Amino acid sequence: MNFEGLDPGLAEYAPAMHSALDPVLDAHLNPSLLQNVELDPEGVALEALPVQESVHIMEGVYSELHSVVAEVGVPVSVSHFDLHEEMLWVGSHGGHATSFFGPALERYSSFQVNGSDDIRQIQSLENGILFLTKNNLKYMARGGLIIFDYLLDESDDMHSLLLTDSSTLLVGGLQNHILEIDLNTVQETQKYAVETPGVTIMRQTNRFFFCGHTSGKVSLRDLRTFKVEHEFDAFSGSLSDFDVHGNLLAACGFSSRLTGLACDRFLKVYDLRMMRAITPLQVHVDPAFLRFIPTYTSRLAIISQSGQCQFCEPTGLANPADIFHVNPVGPLLMTFDVSASKQALAFGDSEGCVHLWTDSPEPSFNPYSRETEFALPCLVDSLPPLDWSQDLLPLSLIPVPLTTDTLLSDWPAANSAPAPRLYLIFGPNRGSGKGLRYQDSLRAPPVDAEILRTMKKVGFIGYAPNPRTRLRNQIPYRLKESDNEFDNFSQVTESPIGREEEPHLHMVSKKYRKVTIKYSKLGLEDFDFKHYNKTLFAGLEPHIPNAYCNCMIQVLYFLEPVRCLIQNHLCQKEFCLACELGFLFHMLDLSRGDPCQGSNFLRAFRTIPEASALGLILADSDEASGKGNLARLIQRWNRFILTQLHQDMQELEVPQAYRGAGGSSFCSSGDSVIGQLFSCEMENCSLCRCGSETVRASSTLLFTLSYPEGSNSDKTGKNCDFAQVLKRSICLEQNTQAWCDNCEKYQPTIQTRNICHLPDILVINCEVNSLKEADFWRMQAEVAFKMAMKKHGGEISKSKEFALADWKELGSPEGMLMCPSIEELKNVWLPFSIRMKMTKNKGLDVCNWTDGDEMQLSSLGTPSQWGPARAEEEHGVYVYDLMATVVHILDSRTGGSLVAHIKVGETYHQRKEGVTHQQWYLFNDFLIEPIDKHEAVQFDMNWKVPAILYYIKRNLNSKYNLNIKNPIEASVLLAEASLARKQRKTHTTFIPLMLNEMPQVGDLVGLDAEFVTLNEEEAELRSDGTKSTIKPSQMSVARITCVRGQGPNEGIPFIDDYISTQEQVVDYLTQYSGIKPGDLDAKISSKHLTTLKSTYLKLRFLIDIGVKFVGHGLQKDFRVINLMVPKDQVLDTVYLFHMPRKRMISLRFLAWYFLGPQLFHLYFPQT
Repeated sequence: MNFEGLDPGLAEYAPAMHSALDPVLDAHLNPSLLQNVELDPEGVALEALPVQESVHIMEGVYSELHSVVAEVGVPVSVSHFDLHEEMLWVGSHGGHATSFFGPALERYSSFQVNGSDDIRQIQSLENGILFLTKNNLKYMARGGLIIFDYLLDESDDMHSLLLTDSSTLLVGGLQNHILEIDLNTVQETQKYAVETPGVTIMRQTNRFFFCGHTSGKVSLRDLRTFKVEHEFDAFSGSLSDFDVHGNLLAACGFSSRLTGLACDRFLKVYDLRMMRAITPLQVHVDPAFLRFIPTYTSRLAIISQSGQCQFCEPTGLANPADIFHVNPVGPLLMTFDVSASKQALAFGDSEGCVHLWTDSPEPSFNPYSRETEFALPCLVDSLPPLDWSQDLLPLSLIPVPLTTDTLLSDWPAANSAPAPRLYLIFGPNRGSGKGLRYQDSLRAPPVDAEILRTMKKVGFIGYAPNPRTRLRNQIPYRLKESDNEFDNFSQVTESPIGREEEPHLHMVSKKYRKVTIKYSKLGLEDFDFKHYNKTLFAGLEPHIPNAYCNCMIQVLYFLEPVRCLIQNHLCQKEFCLACELGFLFHMLDLSRGDPCQGSNFLRAFRTIPEASALGLILADSDEASGKGNLARLIQRWNRFILTQLHQDMQELEVPQAYRGAGGSSFCSSGDSVIGQLFSCEMENCSLCRCGSETVRASSTLLFTLSYPEGSNSDKTGKNCDFAQVLKRSICLEQNTQAWCDNCEKYQPTIQTRNICHLPDILVINCEVNSLKEADFWRMQAEVAFKMAMKKHGGEISKSKEFALADWKELGSPEGMLMCPSIEELKNVWLPFSIRMKMTKNKGLDVCNWTDGDEMQLSSLGTPSQWGPARAEEEHGVYVYDLMATVVHILDSRTGGSLVAHIKVGETYHQRKEGVTHQQWYLFNDFLIEPIDKHEAVQFDMNWKVPAILYYIKRNLNSKYNLNIKNPIEASVLLAEASLARKQRKTHTTFIPLMLNEMPQVGDLVGLDAEFVTLNEEEAELRSDGTKSTIKPSQMSVARITCVRGQGPNEGIPFIDDYISTQEQVVDYLTQYSGIKPGDLDAKISSKHLTTLKSTYLKLRFLIDIGVKFVGHGLQKDFRVINLMVPKDQVLDTVYLFHMPRKRMISLRFLAWYFLGPQLFHLYFPQT
């Protein structure tokens, strides 16, 4: 309702007047109305006010039945008949809501909705009531309990809401947009722009949304797109109210006069069939409200603020005899509503009174109302008081409600069974107390059956002769083996309970378990990926063959120099891993939490012979069953990908973006950027026993940990820092047989490695592939835990939460370092930082590094002057920080999996979330979850085994200009030669773009793609006959067509590429795609055949330039092509012509509907 131009008398109801409800009679209220009316302490009437007994209700004629006070002196702002129960809801200017039951208007509930703003609109739902205030939407139960409270923007001024269906709501007001809110998720799903601000009234039919504006206009909008289809300019001043029934729209409002706004006594009536105005209807009252009351005819009820009501036909003449008067207590009527049954009218006035008019003595508000639940009467007050001072007072006198639910005292049978006691067992160090432990589950052995058979009872004691089946005074107990056997390191012992999940998976945390996608009829469309990933980083889907490397792809992506380098790379090789990895990184950049898939990268990966020779290509059966050792596999893959990227980069010139900050080249000539980042230059020295020494220069991209000999047999718990093991692995010294040029034969030689230059990124393969290495990690973690406990005096907190005074006392002398908890110190051997220093004699010093060790560097110079760059240049000191750990999760049921802990830097958070901080995350395919940093270095060797470690130099990113320049140029759209040898030139199906036709931002491009099947779908048939998809079919793009959307050649394709494939095709899907065997073979095809990479670059250029793609089912097309396209660049007819909760419409039906039957059969004769 728009209140502009109304009676200025409303201004006297100031907000301060409504803040306190005092039972004192208001000066504006008629004293005769409140005679014999009982008021509660808040000043609210407790009973309805009946009309005088002389009033007689005639059938078919509206007369006043009851009047009631909602709030004394507070104007009624809105009234609403409940659509589900026999109730009337009233909202006040003070934000208070009151409900009345039945035609007698018995008070049902009363509660405060908002403390300061008035209630603008009320809408009843099945489970509660929606209340709209200025900038708040509240959903409350009919008794007053809050179901949800949705806060809108503070700048919003909402006036109207419209329930479009049971779960979707439109909210509008004086701003230039309308919000669409999903009531199930309580989230804003859409924001529709409104050309004319000020939507104060909204209605809906099966054809349009109707929006009434403060400017006097009524706009008709499409139900799907909310676009304006038609507009009526009803009044020159402002709109007061309007209603729609059938093909008629009636409106009342204000017209502009010289003195201001004046109420217009002409109702504007419009015919919705012809979309034009018909003869205006002149009435005899000043219309402020109107409603259609369709009973026998389409009557209109027109209400004035002074209380006059007139009924008339919208296409006839108004008769003064049809006017009746409502007797408001206050001077003005503020609200009006009609019940769903059209038998009752409700009026609210400015003094807080509600008047009910009906056309029958016993009206009903709804045709079919459900029963209303009432509160049970309180019975406690009628019971006598109990004296608690009496010791012998029986507690059974206390009334207890009858209930069918389970009581707290009803223990389950499992908890009520007798439990065996704990037995105290002493170990060999009994005196020290270290051997003491508790052993449970030592149940008493069953009594021999022979003893029970021969037993004689005397009282409660039984006597039986000794059967002599056991030795005297000895009872054997089956003690549980405490030591865990590690017979097969790659498997977790199967649970003895069988297929019960929890007893078996109790060791493996839920977030570390292998995640799978559950497919439905819609495939992936209804799978909730947000449940697994609430961040804005993108996960990777695991159902693609050889997707075990997803965790390593994420590690490489979050290395900022590697990401920028790869995305700047582009070459002409068809299967280049660097190019495909750059395309995948671009998708991860664009995604806002949606998962991506590396199908094109893995397709190129499968074509490389070296990958197959190294055993990196897994068969589907091996990957599903987990037969391969994933830890060894990912370590080999790590070495392979670094080598492959190094070779790919050597073939190209270094991009300009990778020039050093000081102007020097990022890497030397003949080397690659990958080599500069990962390569470690060293000298291999071979010393023969004859004294001759051979020195050979070499380099490596990663190191493999070499563990001390005899570490498994040493059970004394000898401390061995990770830094010592790392130094031993880098500066490796070993005895081996080698050729000696001096002796001219193979001789025992001593081979040593001397480091000449350390890499910027230190990559370490852990090589924990057997019980020996696992025991070494476990033993060193236990030793480190004992040393930490000893360091802090054994007073470390058991949890992560402890008092501030505790960690200040246990931390550094200044109290700046927080002491970790016991849980954070368990299973930790790996340091977060290591410090390396190269000596003058080509030696290497390695030590674990903590933030508290910074003070040790004061000997290098003044602390304020010392920095990482100066230390590297002058002293050869390098500090490496842990950036990622790749972990093998042991699980015999799923075959195990690989996850990664990654420390995501500030630049990634800045791009995705707009904040600058660092945080550790767990990446488990499409499951991404923030974790504590200590969790990244905790390895329980029973199920969580380290595989790969990544350390990076401190402040590495600050050395380089890491700008990304898109390497894809417009020349990719120009004409290119076909791979097919027998292409017929006369059957050209497209015209390539010319230089003057290059697309611009916002240009339309029609897109369609056809696919072939590489692997069939794997599904199982359940016992109830339904089909469950285990693994979807693997598709490959076979043809891509792009059509001009504007210009002189509009409608002519400029891309029609058939994609050559080297993989075996299972099904060409000729019935749907038109692809036939041989069309994708370069030897016999007659089509315009290209590589997938060539066509992919064309589409990437179109996406980057900002064109809009038009097509049907584009989401699936882009998914198979492996492209990430922003939503604002896609116009998909599947969703464009989709109605909520209806099925998707096929392209065939759309073509038949828009082209007509004749053209449809002309273009599609086969149908």
